[in-house]
Amino acid sequence: MSLQKSLVLDANILLRAVFGTRVVHLLASYRETVAFYAPDRCMEEAARNLRAIAQRRSLDLNQAAADLNRIVECFVNLVDRSLYEEFEDRARARIASRDPDDWPVVATALLIDAPIWTEDQDFFGTGMATWTSNKIELYLRDP
Repeated sequence: MSLQKSLVLDANILLRAVFGTRVVHLLASYRETVAFYAPDRCMEEAARNLRAIAQRRSLDLNQAAADLNRIVECFVNLVDRSLYEEFEDRARARIASRDPDDWPVVATALLIDAPIWTEDQDFFGTGMATWTSNKIELYLRDP
C-alpha cells in the first residue's frame, strides 16, 4: 500500500497517544496509508506537559517520556520550524483570535495541505479542516 493522505497532529493528540490506547492503535493501524505529521513545537509542548499528567495519574515520568519518543519515532514525521515558518504570517492570521501559540500546527497543515487532528477547539473557525478523536477514523479509513 502507498500513503494516500496526510494528517497533522496537535500536541494533545501526542499526549493521548502516551496516556491512552486508542490513538496509538489508530496510528499503528493506518501508518501504511496515512502520513502523520506534527510540528517540532508540538513535540516540545507534549514533553513539557508530561510531568503534570504523569503525576496526576501516578505514572512514571521516565516511562511516559520514553513512550512519547517511541510513538513519535515509530509513527510521526516531525516537521522542523525551518520548513513551516514561511507560513507563519498566514497561520497567525487564521488563529490569532483563538490561540496564537498554535500557529505552528496551522502552518504545518498549510505546508502539507492536510487536515488537523486535535481536541483543541481553538482550531475551529480558522478555515482549516479539523478532526477530533471521536470522528477521526472516518477520515482515516475513507479512501
